[in-house]
Amino acid sequence: MTARVDFRIERGAVARLVIDRVAKRNALTRAMWAALPELLAELAGDDEVKVLLVTGEGPSFSAGADIRELISGNDPADPMAELRAFNLRAQAALREFPKPTIAVVRGHCIGGGLEIAVNCDFRFAARDASFGVTPARIGVVYPPAAIKVLLDLVGPATTKYLLFSGELLTADEAELKGLVDRVADDPMVAAEVFAETLVSRSQLTIRSAKESVNALLAGENADEAAVRRYRETIASGELAEGIDAFTQKRSPEFVWHPR
Repeated sequence: MTARVDFRIERGAVARLVIDRVAKRNALTRAMWAALPELLAELAGDDEVKVLLVTGEGPSFSAGADIRELISGNDPADPMAELRAFNLRAQAALREFPKPTIAVVRGHCIGGGLEIAVNCDFRFAARDASFGVTPARIGVVYPPAAIKVLLDLVGPATTKYLLFSGELLTADEAELKGLVDRVADDPMVAAEVFAETLVSRSQLTIRSAKESVNALLAGENADEAAVRRYRETIASGELAEGIDAFTQKRSPEFVWHPR
């Protein structure tokens, strides 16, 4: 277990990245945003890690950014410049994390907390969870890059509802709008069960699928990378093992790992 800059890492095939600033309802500071890409790069390079669960310590996932820091930068013309740069870099690092990510949400998931959750591949929520993004309550102009993530996930109407109103959605409302994938009495247990399913699948297939989805969402051509991954599944024996296991009615023993 590793603790750094109000985050805690628990390693394993199903690893955990825990936001650990309970006294402030896991509000995210400039230092936390700045630290997140390096922590994610470390986990991405750990071959043992197959799935990453992202959650908050205590009763809240995260109540958002630390408001006191929003206009504390050195440039009076743009006091949010450094914070915004760290924030967008952290969101991109989470979105581009090469392995499956699941946000496990209890309590408040607001503002910066929602930014972390929506940049994960999946969101599992407790019944008491609430979701919102609140720039309209304090006069913040929300960055287009962050808006696009919401837009791709829930469409224009729900994106506008969240950004215009600053109102919170319950877990059930969020699930209906596609913001949450599963609501459960114990979302961590549900996420762990799903994560173990992902661990048992071909990591090459998952890696390629995530690369393709990300490329298509970014408006990029995904074909060339997918062809390379197809050749890799032949050369590595991954596809042969999957077919053999299927025909022999046994669980596959996939061996691929990134080079």
